[in-house]
Amino acid sequence: MPTDLTTALADVRTLLLDTPNLSRAVAAGRRKGVEPPAAERVEVRPVRLKDGPHLQFVARTGPVVSTRNVPVDRAGDAVDELLAQAYGNLHVETATEVVQVRITKKGEAQVHRAPARHEAGPRAHDRAKQRLVDPDDPMFRVLGAGGDKRRQVEAFVRQLAPLAPTVLSGGGDRVRAVDLGCGNAYLTFAAHRWLGGAARERGKDLVTVGVDVREDVVATGRRAAAEAGLPGLEFAVGSIAGAEPFPDARPDVVMALHACDTATDEALARAVRWGAPLVLAAPCCHRDVQRQLHENRTALVRHAILRERFADVLTDALRSLLLQVLGYRVEVVEFIDSAHTPRNAMIRAVRAGAPRGSRAAELLTEYDELTRAWGVEPALARMLTAELAQARQAAL
Repeated sequence: MPTDLTTALADVRTLLLDTPNLSRAVAAGRRKGVEPPAAERVEVRPVRLKDGPHLQFVARTGPVVSTRNVPVDRAGDAVDELLAQAYGNLHVETATEVVQVRITKKGEAQVHRAPARHEAGPRAHDRAKQRLVDPDDPMFRVLGAGGDKRRQVEAFVRQLAPLAPTVLSGGGDRVRAVDLGCGNAYLTFAAHRWLGGAARERGKDLVTVGVDVREDVVATGRRAAAEAGLPGLEFAVGSIAGAEPFPDARPDVVMALHACDTATDEALARAVRWGAPLVLAAPCCHRDVQRQLHENRTALVRHAILRERFADVLTDALRSLLLQVLGYRVEVVEFIDSAHTPRNAMIRAVRAGAPRGSRAAELLTEYDELTRAWGVEPALARMLTAELAQARQAAL
């Protein structure tokens, strides 16, 4: 039976402000014929921060996520602001019940109540203990990173962490990392924050250099590094192909994250020539091979969308084979769910020494068969012509 809207919203307000018994609430959908809400969806839940219990409001519109934490003794205004917006559905879970409110086009509230299913009350907001990068780290504020970007950062560092001993267990008192084509440098900052802490535990210093061709991006990175208090994080203007971040030494870690098209190949080629022990690359837009497939009329690549997707797979498969031929142990992994970014593949490569004998021959045969079957020559092979020829000679 329909309920008066004012009464229903007052009941929801009471439930939201009863934080000891609240589990979570969601406001979503829009009412017809009225101004749409500021965000597509808002989730509210009680959290316990260092300075006490808060209500956390997580607003999402498409890929954009913003988080707001309000002390419970001042949360009334924030709840009123939320309920004043024209959401069509309100869902509240408490210690004793689940309340669903649907607002009809006539402006009436249909209320449904059911027994509780979830634990209630403020939960300790201690996931930083389980996370490798604290989501409340001041660098995120400096960078203006929202929820999706913070999750991407955490996912990236989780791919870096198990391979870090490769560069942390060696001799010397300094670890060197470079991010080629660093752009806005979210992942540069995160890698430096986490890897720097891991290095210090072993009595080492970390120097990280972000390289980008845009002077404004580099200047912004330098200011942000100073504001975030990250010594050892530096930025330099330059191309990927010509980068020399450490003139007197090779980098220990080479990163290239969403460098577009053949820029990823330039970064991989630089890493191979440096002999970098650890390489992490998240490729983006594989247009080089896609263009070469354009003349192929087989069903697999006849249609543009299929050609684009197949070019992604073929390019990274060939990159993986070339890196193996040239002395790396390679994994291609999903580093974050595709809901956060469709460019979610990562090439992780650890230098292991060139393969020999039959293994080298098998890799080269597989590479040759793929390129011949599809009539392509990947950019990485063109950039490493001499190194590939040497590998072929060694495999004879």
